[in-house]
Amino acid sequence: MGVSVGFIGATTEELDRAEKEPSWAEEYLSELYSSDSLSKSNRPYGGPDKAWADLQFLLDETDVRLEFLMDGSQILEDGTLFGWSAEQIESVARQLRATPWERLAVHYDPEQMKKERGYPPVSLGSLEYHYEELVAFFTEAADGGYGAFMSFSF
Repeated sequence: MGVSVGFIGATTEELDRAEKEPSWAEEYLSELYSSDSLSKSNRPYGGPDKAWADLQFLLDETDVRLEFLMDGSQILEDGTLFGWSAEQIESVARQLRATPWERLAVHYDPEQMKKERGYPPVSLGSLEYHYEELVAFFTEAADGGYGAFMSFSF
């Protein structure tokens, strides 16, 4: 199955409520993801999915300040849901838009990635696809003035 990371745009009001009522946030996101609501919500969603750790490896070699497991504020105590403010989304969007895929791709080192992570990385082509999806999510969310919920599932 694997560990995955996903994002969905969130309003400031939703993030504020989630901070005060974590059980509401968990239920709300469960409803969004388990129905057709997500595709009809007109809010941005996406993310690196299972490629997050490999993308993190590449991002760590650039000046992009994005830490999937450290950024955002923890909503659920089990570490599976985080909130990202609109300001955080805007900041990361600016950095990602200024960082072409080629700047990350030059750091792709399957042997080192396997050594550090204990498993083979996904292909370079797959990482490019997930990076482009990540850039698209952050750009669309920033353009819409959204913050985000980030889910970390395993």
